[in-house]
Amino acid sequence: MATHESAKKRHRQSLVRRTRNRALRTRFRSAEKNVLSAIEEKGKVAEALRGAQKMLDQAASRGVIHRNTASRRASRLAKRAHKAASAPKR
Repeated sequence: MATHESAKKRHRQSLVRRTRNRALRTRFRSAEKNVLSAIEEKGKVAEALRGAQKMLDQAASRGVIHRNTASRRASRLAKRAHKAASAPKR
């Protein structure tokens, strides 16, 4: 356990940040899953995609994930959504 006051404060800060980061990470992962399920069910894909992109951008701006990672994930989701939308209807 930390003994110096500065180390104790640093530990408290890291606990708060960890809970905040975990919550945000869970939210954007759920948003990604919502997009994938909307694609499978042919639901409101555009709305789910917008929400997921917003969550990824928020995570990147807050430093939870790298901005290139957020961009890559959003791009892959958009690619899947557009591919599903342009697929021939049977």
